[in-house]
Amino acid sequence: MKRTITFIFLFSLKFCFSQDPVFTQFFMIPETVNSGFTGAYDSTKAGIIHRVQWPGLDFSVNTQFAHIDNWFEEINSGLGISLLNHKETQTRYNFTQVNLNYAYEVNITDTWYFRPSISIGVGTKNFGFQNILLEDQINIFSGLISTTSIDPAILEDNIRFFDYSASILFMKERSWLGASIRHLNKPNISLLYNENTALDMFMSIHGLLELPILRDYNSHFFLTANAMKQGEYNRLDFGSQYVYNERFSLALLAATNPIRVNPDSHFLTSINAVFGMTHEGWKFGYSYSFNTTNIGRTGGVYELSISYDFENNSNCFACIKY
Repeated sequence: MKRTITFIFLFSLKFCFSQDPVFTQFFMIPETVNSGFTGAYDSTKAGIIHRVQWPGLDFSVNTQFAHIDNWFEEINSGLGISLLNHKETQTRYNFTQVNLNYAYEVNITDTWYFRPSISIGVGTKNFGFQNILLEDQINIFSGLISTTSIDPAILEDNIRFFDYSASILFMKERSWLGASIRHLNKPNISLLYNENTALDMFMSIHGLLELPILRDYNSHFFLTANAMKQGEYNRLDFGSQYVYNERFSLALLAATNPIRVNPDSHFLTSINAVFGMTHEGWKFGYSYSFNTTNIGRTGGVYELSISYDFENNSNCFACIKY
């Protein structure tokens, strides 16, 4: 059944903003935040992560990210492909983007590496306007619905745009620090014909740092953080990860809103618990986010991630370079 929509909503599309999807398990599949990880494992590697947000509400959001990449030693480079898909169940809004990722590796010292990278992609947005019913399409006397409208706002069901991003990454065996900027060209994502709404650049600084403790107990302890900003929106995730026997991982992170545009908004938005394990080259992760705001019974946010190393088959949980 078609949904009725007001003219106010139609014209507000010109001024709407868009935020990139964010993953809690960014340290489990770091390719989600930095294309510098392309080929970083000196092998062929693939991974996928599925995120479900607020399943307890009528409005829920599903997001998937998948990638596959390979290391080419002869050119000291990594090359890969990634796919991002994002869908809102209530509005039927859908966003999909395919990227080609390239990273080049430079040895700084015997243990540290520098990896600049670029990412070029094509994105598409769809809002499902075929389900919209406007006032002049309804004939209340005959009960018939017209398939055409004289509304001056011409809506585009599909928007396609070219996009490119850049990242830098410093890393050693178990620690890394990176920064990335997406949408450097600020592509036009307006749903109105001949209008221009630029997609804000997404900026992120992220890292994973191993602390020199617990090593004598066949364990490793890490601090991790991801600071993000896009337009007027900002977010900081930070916490710690504990790895036992290279097989099992437990992490606890806080998602915060450090620069509050609205003084009534919450600083702490959720507490995120992450569990992971490895087995013969496979790495599995599951996370659940406990909401700390007054938004209601949302059902939380959960993510499931799976990745596989085709060549190394190592059970080293947090290793990058072997």
